[in-house]
Amino acid sequence: MKRLPLAPRPDWKAKAEAVGFTWHHADMGLYWDERACYAFSMAQVEDHLEKAAEELHGLCLELVAEVVERESLMERLAIPEPMRDVVAASWRAKDPSLYGRFDFFYDGAGPPKLYEYNADTPTSIYEAAVFQWLWLEDVTGEGRLPANTDQFNAIHEKLEARFAAIFPDGGFVHFASVADFAEDRQTVRYLEDVAGQAGIEPKFVAIDQIGVNQEGQFVDQDGFLIFALFKLHPWEMMFREPYAVHLPTTETLFLEPAWKGVLSNKGILPLLWERHPNHPNLLPAFFDDDPKAAELGASYVRKPLFSREGANVELVERGRRADVLDQGYGAEGFIRQALKAPPRFGANYPVVGAWMIGDEAAGIGIREDRNRVTRDRSRFVPHVILD
Repeated sequence: MKRLPLAPRPDWKAKAEAVGFTWHHADMGLYWDERACYAFSMAQVEDHLEKAAEELHGLCLELVAEVVERESLMERLAIPEPMRDVVAASWRAKDPSLYGRFDFFYDGAGPPKLYEYNADTPTSIYEAAVFQWLWLEDVTGEGRLPANTDQFNAIHEKLEARFAAIFPDGGFVHFASVADFAEDRQTVRYLEDVAGQAGIEPKFVAIDQIGVNQEGQFVDQDGFLIFALFKLHPWEMMFREPYAVHLPTTETLFLEPAWKGVLSNKGILPLLWERHPNHPNLLPAFFDDDPKAAELGASYVRKPLFSREGANVELVERGRRADVLDQGYGAEGFIRQALKAPPRFGANYPVVGAWMIGDEAAGIGIREDRNRVTRDRSRFVPHVILD
């Protein structure tokens, strides 16, 4: 694994906006960053990253099967009592999953280590699936990288196939997000486009425009029934909304399904470690109130059960606490995970996101930052496979 400096394409911004990638900057700073790329060998991709993602996916599914049968584990994960049957019913009905993203420590030498699993509402899929591939075509076409340079990236093709598998007869599917948040809206717009390529008719509905009819079924802003809904809105919030009383009886098929409310919870990290101690792809982890957490000593990472983009994640190193981006998460509890900072390349700390589409590893995207905690403004840097 190497970080290779490269000159950006002079017209990359225009090319981004031409294909709908409008959030390439954030707060006047770069989000998409092609001043470098990360290079991997095929063995690192196949034997490390791809293998780890599929191995951990299997362990996560085993964990869900256990959690839905144990009230104590549902409670431990702060799933509201009235919603526990919703989660269990979703799992028993085998409600399908579309996608998820494992975030890994990876330095190219040893096995990847799981930081967390973005199982419910992961973003950055457009830039991983499409824009870094377009970048690769340009730089190889210009001769700046060898013509046979590859990328671990079958995300788009596998997404299309997954939509077709979930909806083999096509049909009408709603897609929802916050309407005026560019990254979320454009992420959902991309998924609408992929669904359309799979023979599905998509319709967007703003998340705050979804209503409930007299029969207790979810409807869109025009009063049409929502039979299937992709929602870029996390289950831990949905479980606590006033409309949650209708979740046990709704006939809507949700993507992601309610059982992903188990896996999007950082409480799975200590549960996985407890069941698979010393697994090569796991870091030691414990619930914050577990006496065994003392095994981590004076250096660890403290994470809320629910948070987004590094919010309220606290690094503790030899007893010294780093500054925290406080966005109010943590009321439901915390876990502690062994401190393992991302590898350092100059002043940059990359985290490798490994995408799962259905049950298959499909590709990677890399976010890097000058801080050790990846946050919402961390840069997306493309990658290549060079052998």
